[in-house]
Amino acid sequence: MLTAMHKQLLNDYQQDFPLSPTPYQDIASSLGVTEEDVLLAFNELADEHFISRIGSIIVPNHIGVSTLVAMAVPVEQLQSIADIVSRYPEVNHNYERENRFNLWFVMIAKDDEYLQSVIETIETESGFNAMQLPLLADYFINLGFEMDFDD
Repeated sequence: MLTAMHKQLLNDYQQDFPLSPTPYQDIASSLGVTEEDVLLAFNELADEHFISRIGSIIVPNHIGVSTLVAMAVPVEQLQSIADIVSRYPEVNHNYERENRFNLWFVMIAKDDEYLQSVIETIETESGFNAMQLPLLADYFINLGFEMDFDD
């Protein structure tokens, strides 16, 4: 069950997460709660799979190298393969698409050699080939979503 604080955290801190040495304390102060309350709420949201990570999204190829990757995975294995992909810190996010290539993810690494080694490791661990889709044109898509909660 989502509390009022859960809802506020989901709506207000998708894009405006404080960039400071004490971001959770900053959030707590703005909400009138303790830092421990904020940390507990974020942990609850993660445990219930409302959030998968808290971290920055880096513009492609500005720091290190990045690529978009697609895999064709049988539907019955999609979640288990997505779980494998998600374990790698180099994976920014992954998502399902309605296509033969149904599992897509964005990766970033310090250099191309390391990026290729992680992709090869994912292929070996998952048993599926990865198709890399290099960035040809840069488009910004706002990944924030206003959450409409019915009470």
